[in-house]
This record gives sequence, structure tokens and C-alpha cells, in this order.
Amino acid sequence: MSRLGKIPIDLPKGVDLKLSPEGIVNVKGPKGTLNLEMKKGILLDIKDSKIHVSLDEKFKLTSAMYGLYRSLINNMVIGVSVGFKKELTLIGVGFRATVKGNKIDLQVGYSHPTDIEIPKDIQVKINKSVEIVIEGADKQKVGQFAASVRDIRKPEPYKGKGIRYKDEYVRKKAGKAAKAGK
Repeated sequence: MSRLGKIPIDLPKGVDLKLSPEGIVNVKGPKGTLNLEMKKGILLDIKDSKIHVSLDEKFKLTSAMYGLYRSLINNMVIGVSVGFKKELTLIGVGFRATVKGNKIDLQVGYSHPTDIEIPKDIQVKINKSVEIVIEGADKQKVGQFAASVRDIRKPEPYKGKGIRYKDEYVRKKAGKAAKAGK
């Protein structure tokens, strides 16, 4: 049995959780609405604004999914109440980003235009044309979109140019000139 799975989830004010008879969890809050289809054998119990995830012992496979579903539900509650945020930084001469409608236009040293379509549940803000802030209620969508933006130009290890997360550290390598001096 998962230790994290036993911890109850606090349900903040303004967040509403409903479980349909078909096994779909619907979480609604100020930042939006999220849905999750539950696996058979995982039970939810709501008491005193706390959600308890429990396990039906009849089903064998659900014991492996017990902690996972508790984490997924916790992420949904956090997402609709507070939201998730990823920050990216563009490092390089002439690198910049702009939002055009529902697309991000990235100028990152390529000869061709680099446009990425923004998913409908995600908000993108650009500060000083080199800082990208991605916000949304769904943790998986925010992280996946941030990773796809970073994939356009990953930071390279020699000069450190590229798109990186704000708190990411890129270890720099010595180039050919360092080897020639020996």
C-alpha cells in the first residue's frame, strides 16, 4: 500500500469535486474544470472537505495504481485552485519570442519561421521578449507544452545558447581551443 496514497487531499474553498456513477471524477474551481476517468477498484470518499483515496481489495491491478490516482487527483485540485506555471528563458543574440493570435513566434536563429500553436487551455505571456511564462490548470499539458517549446532549440553546452527553463543549469564544455593548448 502506498504511503502517499494514504494522505488525505485537502479540498480548498471554491473547489467542487464530483464523482459520477461511471467512475469519472470532475473537479471544478476558479481556474477551470478537469476530468479524470477512474480505474475500477479505486474508491473516493469525501469527508469534512478532505478527499480520502481507498482501495477495493477485490481488484488486484489497482494496488499498483493507488498512489498514482491520489497524485493525479491532488494535481487536479491544485490546478483548478492555484494553477501551474513554467517559465522559459531565451538565451542568444537576436533570440526573441512574440505571441501572434493563438501561436508563439520564436526567432531562435533558424532561417525559417518557427511557430507553435498554443493549446486552448493554456495561457502564454512573454516578458521582455526573452522570457516565456506558460500557465494553466492541467499540470501535464503545461509541462508538455513547455517541453515542446524547449525542444525547438535546446541549450547547447559550448556557449549556452538556446531555450531553457528559468532555473535550469547548463554545464558548459571546453571547446577545441582548450584542447590545443596542451
